[in-house]
Amino acid sequence: MSPLERLKALLAGEKPGGLLAMPIFMIYAAQSGGESYADYLQDYRILVRCQVRLIEEFGIDYVSCCSDPMREAADCGAQLEWYDDKPPRAKNQVLGDKAALAGLTQPDPLGGGRMHDRVKACALFREQVGGEVPILGWVEGPMAEAADLRDMSALMMDFYDDPGFVSDLFDWITEMEIAFALAQIEAGADFIGLGDAAASLVSADIYTEYILPREARLVAAIQSAGAVTRLHICGNTTHLLPHMAKTGAEIIELDHTCDITHARELLGPDAILMGNFDPVAELYQASPAVVRAVCERSHRVLGDPYILAAGCEVPPGTPRASIEAMFEYARGCA
Repeated sequence: MSPLERLKALLAGEKPGGLLAMPIFMIYAAQSGGESYADYLQDYRILVRCQVRLIEEFGIDYVSCCSDPMREAADCGAQLEWYDDKPPRAKNQVLGDKAALAGLTQPDPLGGGRMHDRVKACALFREQVGGEVPILGWVEGPMAEAADLRDMSALMMDFYDDPGFVSDLFDWITEMEIAFALAQIEAGADFIGLGDAAASLVSADIYTEYILPREARLVAAIQSAGAVTRLHICGNTTHLLPHMAKTGAEIIELDHTCDITHARELLGPDAILMGNFDPVAELYQASPAVVRAVCERSHRVLGDPYILAAGCEVPPGTPRASIEAMFEYARGCA
């Protein structure tokens, strides 16, 4: 079966024969393709070429548009500073004055900006590998995007000082991200990554009141368009596990700081779980034998259905032999 057929089988509750291996390659992909990360992020043709090269090099089971959290923010007015070896940063806060939300225009995901560049990547992926390899689009979740637009410290205070503003902001962001997700699906994405990294920093009460309902709306919109969702929340989400399945996301990714002892019990037997070994200590700094052992541990504890991945991005400079050990474990699980 092709990787896309195997993913569809997994989603249907079947055993596809061997684990799907879908680690996050971003800076590694650019550097292994001989490109600066700034160029990789600003030219969809470079991103596509570097991702497709990973299929040829390692047999990775998908291609990914996941790159940096500043695409939507840039199209909302953030001015970016670029680097050759790390993601860009915003030099200004679009919503440093929260009153600016009232005059903020929803960006057009096909309007020629950084969001459009990602949509173009989905379309080029479809031309080159569509129908064979799953194509992953990507959007920011409400908490993560709010932190990019507003500033994390200010947003944390807003939960207590002005909860009405937070609700309005999260609704505005959810509308933007739905439009962005649908544009990527129309262009060729088979599934959408929903990255809401900052959500791990809030309490379960705040998550369930403000974040969960908007993530669920995003997931429902993605499903209505015929795609599936991969929910990725960086950091320690142990306290959020009882609630993450309520988003409706079919695939839930768990970072290495999350206690996965009861994850399968809390997230349910049907959720497709990913992760969660440490991408630095247990991949970048580890021998191939250790990598195979931690892959087996995460798989055993999380149980099937499972997709093999580290808890987060594969670090640049990770030894080739360590990456190959991940894929050797996956192929050996047939």
